Amino acid sequence: MRIASFFENLPFSLLVALIWVLIAAAVGRRVHRHATIDVFWGAGFLAVLLECLVASSREHPQPSALRYVVLALVGVWSLRLSIHLAFRQRGASEDSRYVAIMAGAKGRHETFYAFKMIYGLQGLLLWFVSMPLQWTAFSSQLDWLVVPGLVLGLVGVFFEGVGDEQLRRFVANPVNRGTTMNQGLWRYTRHPNYFGDALVWAGFYVIACSSPWGFVTILSPLTMWWLLTSLSGKPMLEKKLTKTRAGYQEYVTTTSSFIPRPPKKHRNT
Repeated sequence: MRIASFFENLPFSLLVALIWVLIAAAVGRRVHRHATIDVFWGAGFLAVLLECLVASSREHPQPSALRYVVLALVGVWSLRLSIHLAFRQRGASEDSRYVAIMAGAKGRHETFYAFKMIYGLQGLLLWFVSMPLQWTAFSSQLDWLVVPGLVLGLVGVFFEGVGDEQLRRFVANPVNRGTTMNQGLWRYTRHPNYFGDALVWAGFYVIACSSPWGFVTILSPLTMWWLLTSLSGKPMLEKKLTKTRAGYQEYVTTTSSFIPRPPKKHRNT
């Protein structure tokens, strides 16, 4: 691997990420819903990885077949997530998270404010979090660490995909309206989809570590874990569900917040 090539390509991968969120902004403006950026988020990583693979092909016209295995994993994870969110958003109103963000505009130009606080920020995050994937794209050789990385990624896709599908079926049943999902994987963790996403990024990082100096991308998966567990993921969602789902407070006391484990027995006080 010629490390210089990775750094030389960073402006181009950033450009791809920013173009991608500009497209998301245009679609969001068209449908009057900034939450559309969530649909574009997953697939954006595939777009960045593809740009890096094309750029690296100039140096490695016959790249390792393992890189295409990694590409397949990224494709499955990213496209499943984007398609799932696209179907979930059909006919939905604006997400309360983005309503709260846009409330900060306070008379300022809303389009510029939205790009700064929603699209531009997520474009930069997309670019930064994707560093393990970018590093892998420019790696000429990958060692045995690819195997545990792929296993982590596949387990993560399983948790995320199965968790999302179980929740979709639960919400679709009118009998469950206003109640708390505590079945299937949701019996063992309050956020199987977020836990799965975290495993996916741990897997991508381990894969990056299979090439020399890949460990330097550690801040990217740590950032994703922080987003999921401490900022825009779990805390914001749980604050909302506590107010809108019956029995959610009891569910919190008996069910793991993130890493799956058997539920605790509820004690009556």
